[in-house]
Amino acid sequence: MTPTLSLQGRTALITGAATGIGRATALLFAQAGARVVVNHLGQDAEAASLVQAIQALGGEAIEISADVGQAAEVQRLVDGAIAAVGAIDVLVNNAGIIQEKAFLDTTEADWDRLLGTDLKSVFLVCRAVLPGMVARGGGAIVNIASDLGILGRERYAPYCAAKAGVIGLTRSLAREFAPQQVRINAIAPGPVATAMVSLEHMSAEWVEKELAIPQHRLGEPEEIAASALFLASDLSRFYTGQVLGPNGGSVMT
Repeated sequence: MTPTLSLQGRTALITGAATGIGRATALLFAQAGARVVVNHLGQDAEAASLVQAIQALGGEAIEISADVGQAAEVQRLVDGAIAAVGAIDVLVNNAGIIQEKAFLDTTEADWDRLLGTDLKSVFLVCRAVLPGMVARGGGAIVNIASDLGILGRERYAPYCAAKAGVIGLTRSLAREFAPQQVRINAIAPGPVATAMVSLEHMSAEWVEKELAIPQHRLGEPEEIAASALFLASDLSRFYTGQVLGPNGGSVMT
């Protein structure tokens, strides 16, 4: 059978899906035929709007609010998703936060909050979802990292450390679960036009520096979603442990 981008008949859980890259990914996966579980944390209006948009396209979606940095919340999320729409075939670990702060001003609470959301959550959700994928003989996991997990950046130490950790975790899990036909890959986007790359979360200096890449522009969430769809689909069935870089040239490997 010729592989395609179709996700028809599959269920996809996307964390941090109410806005930004997560929202774009949920919409694209629904268009590809997936049943979508929209995870969010207290973004009820945005999540409901997304579910309605997917349903308007003829797709199927539900939303579940849960803090993916907490083990009990993750188990509730996964159990609720399976009860509502069936076994999880595709997982996209997208939930993330960012903070600009000088390293010597960074508190232990800052560190724990960033690492909890950006790295621990990936561990927790993978741990909750992988047993089912192994039992069914396969699945696909896509972890959203960042080019800053490769490059590093001053004033963003916890974020850079967390995203580097996501890449390392992805490669470790890919090796461990390849024999069970679970493919685990990552995406390390460059700067993307979301709330995280805005004056809400970055100084004007760093917003300007984000554009200092070869393509001289921000990426669109839909461009990152396209990479996620490829990695979730059968077109990437010989990919595991890889890090795709839709980044406008910020990292060239």
